[in-house]
Amino acid sequence: MTLDVSLTDDAPAAPPRKASREARRLQLIEATIETLAARGYARTTLTEVARTAGVSHGLVNFHFETKEKLLGETLLYLAEEYRLNWTAALQTAGPRPAAQLAALLAADFNPAICTPARLSAWCAFWGEAQSRPLYQDCCGSNDAAYICLIEDICARLNGEGGYVLPAARTARALRVTTEGVWLDLMTMNAPYDRAEAWATVCATVCAFFPRHFSPDGALL
Repeated sequence: MTLDVSLTDDAPAAPPRKASREARRLQLIEATIETLAARGYARTTLTEVARTAGVSHGLVNFHFETKEKLLGETLLYLAEEYRLNWTAALQTAGPRPAAQLAALLAADFNPAICTPARLSAWCAFWGEAQSRPLYQDCCGSNDAAYICLIEDICARLNGEGGYVLPAARTARALRVTTEGVWLDLMTMNAPYDRAEAWATVCATVCAFFPRHFSPDGALL
């Protein structure tokens, strides 16, 4: 079985001019993601988001009132999008730990979430995590659940394959690899594309679990 990671980007359709309240909020959140990517956390303002969305400042203020509320809603949206992405991948993977790990790693390269703007927006929030409670409040429990899941899968693979590296350390190395290539992809002059980023992750998982994965990501 070879892991399938589509590399085709599907741009979301713009909401109609007379949008429903929820559609308008989604439009403004997407504009916030684009603004964070272009201007960073500190320089993202309601005015800049309005300009990106092509709407009035008053409309943004009507829906979110403050920059803090807008950024909080945007981070919650990204966090839930990410959680739904990997939980959906896990549900289709079946019971084998190797298939589950493959599905979770591949989910990070789903073109719906692995876009330059989204990666840059995540980085903007990560950069604020030490000085602001926003990231921890919105994402702390999701991160903890995901880490525990990856560690459990790695422990099950250790049991199946006789691998000796502690599961927590292997899981951490896999997360660091994925986050590292995400950081590379978000730069303006990315040193490689998403296909190469995925190949890097495949090589890493093979190095830890050579009796379960080939270097190209195929399950053995």
